[in-house]
Amino acid sequence: MKLSRAANNREIIARHPLRFIRSSSSSLPPQVLHELEQVFNAPVLESYGMTEASHQMTSNPLPPHPHKPGTVGVAAGPEVAIMDENGKLLGPNATGEVVIRGPNVTNGYENNPKANAEGFTHGWFRTGDQGVLDEQGYLSLTGRLKEMINRGGEKIAPREIDEVLLAHPSVAEAVAFGTPHATWGEEVAACVVLKADGPPATDAEIIAYCKERMAEFKRPKQIHITTSIPRTGTGKISRKNVAESFSGAAQ
Repeated sequence: MKLSRAANNREIIARHPLRFIRSSSSSLPPQVLHELEQVFNAPVLESYGMTEASHQMTSNPLPPHPHKPGTVGVAAGPEVAIMDENGKLLGPNATGEVVIRGPNVTNGYENNPKANAEGFTHGWFRTGDQGVLDEQGYLSLTGRLKEMINRGGEKIAPREIDEVLLAHPSVAEAVAFGTPHATWGEEVAACVVLKADGPPATDAEIIAYCKERMAEFKRPKQIHITTSIPRTGTGKISRKNVAESFSGAAQ
């Protein structure tokens, strides 16, 4: 059920209360999390997992323990740390690659020495995700390392741009990505779906909105307004697929 439709069925929701709502698989925009909690009157607990860790790695706890919107919670199985490019573990509030280790983490990939060499450092499995741990051990994911936009040497996390776009009153869905650029290597672009019942907006208006809320090098230079965003067979949004569908030389 779409969230907008659920909001029109509050009587049914009240008769069937939920203890909590669990979110996993892909990042949940904070705006959607808050609306889910308001509509269903239940905490939304974001979590994080992958097959190589027998799935679960971190999770936000149930009340009365705090659940922090925008994070995927605390370690819930393996050890979780942040590592730099040289294999050094980083302290709180430092951004780097999320790494894990523990008895539930795979020992390696069968018949794939290249993947094993790239995937493990000092006994830690490298997830390929970028993130940061706060002082309380809550993990925030900032993006996939392979999805980072490299604009003239500046590394830009597309999820940060997604969240700004999703705060626009006309935008229902948004995906930022890198598009080829003759000078910068890559330039920032984005694909958005407008709300059916929201105020109208043009690509120029959305770009102007971003200009007021983020640094110049981060803001999208192209906005593609579409009716749907490409997804994988499991329903996930793939930035790679979006970029292949909408990418073009930036001006």
